Amino acid sequence: MKIITSQQLPLPGGHYSQGVVSGNLLFISGQLPFNPRSGTFPDGIEAQFMQAMTNVEAVLRAADATMANLVNVQIFISDVEHWSTVNTHYAELLGAHRPARSIIPCGKLHYGALIEITAVAELFSPEQGSLQ
Repeated sequence: MKIITSQQLPLPGGHYSQGVVSGNLLFISGQLPFNPRSGTFPDGIEAQFMQAMTNVEAVLRAADATMANLVNVQIFISDVEHWSTVNTHYAELLGAHRPARSIIPCGKLHYGALIEITAVAELFSPEQGSLQ
């Protein structure tokens, strides 16, 4: 097991790691839409979705991976009314890449966030090739 920490994000405030590599899988802990510069959430579900995905991407980069490495994404939303907006922006962001995905309306999230995103990515060594 290898711990992954992005220098682009604040250190975890709880007892967890931003990411953990086990075998050839990277498990990314739930990313809230904290803007790492301001320490606050942007306004609205669209901006919070983009910030949370930017935070997921920061953990991916720290493990030398990209969005193309994602194999599973779990998106927790505070209200089912956010589903179509999240789905639209997710499709725009990932394009033709289609990892397994869940959008889970779960009610209230920590700190009043509208969204939290966790993911799993598959990592490859140079001799195994890439996902491109």
